[in-house]
Amino acid sequence: MICLRELSNVININYLIQDAANDQQQQQESKQRETEMRNTILAQVLDQSARARLSNLALVKPEKAKSVENYLIQMAKCGQLGGKITESGLIEILEKVNQQLGKQTMVKFNRRKVMDSDEEDDY
Repeated sequence: MICLRELSNVININYLIQDAANDQQQQQESKQRETEMRNTILAQVLDQSARARLSNLALVKPEKAKSVENYLIQMAKCGQLGGKITESGLIEILEKVNQQLGKQTMVKFNRRKVMDSDEEDDY
């Protein structure tokens, strides 16, 4: 009897592992379909230079690029876009997004003081 119980436990564990693997595979496939759909919509909405600028932005600030992509996709779904957006149009949209976020990008230089031989005499 113990052998049958152990065998049934092993079989149940194998089914659970297979189910988890299938769920994970389905999630990956759905993410891939969503990414393909986003890229298709963005390819229809943006011209090549605007798409390149958005890709560069995604490398530096992925969260901002994602919000701009969502904004563009929403506008496309609502039919608010008259044609392909050029690079200058994308720059205007980026400025609007920056205003809505209220964050200003600021570069702060932290200069280090270097020991100068003229300041102190070491003899």
